Amino acid sequence: MIPEVGASRLDSGLVQLQQPSLTWKLDLDRGKITGKTDGLDAVKQAVLKSLQTDRFWYDIYSFDYGHELKLIIGNPPQFVTSEVKRMIEEALLIDDRITAVKNVETSISSDLMNIQFTVTSIYGSFEGEVTSNV
Repeated sequence: MIPEVGASRLDSGLVQLQQPSLTWKLDLDRGKITGKTDGLDAVKQAVLKSLQTDRFWYDIYSFDYGHELKLIIGNPPQFVTSEVKRMIEEALLIDDRITAVKNVETSISSDLMNIQFTVTSIYGSFEGEVTSNV
């Protein structure tokens, strides 16, 4: 017989620590690793990387990582505008350092879509932007 223990007893004495966000700093222009980065700069880099990676496409990443913006290519602009906010939030809020994605604005010009948004993280806020085909 397995003894029953309440969740409050199991959690007593446990201390949750914030995991470090220290990661390699990527220089995407030169294609090199240029040191390490932490805090808000690490979150900015994670957002950039996530929005450059198609979800479900690369075996090295979990199914939670990346975006699905290619799914809306060829759809009417009204549908695209309504789905972009959800897709950006799904791509970014999986990171526990990001607390909110706000002010998602989409502009469509011929076959290009420009998405601007504000990311709020535990380290601060910053503006983000991504351009994609429609």
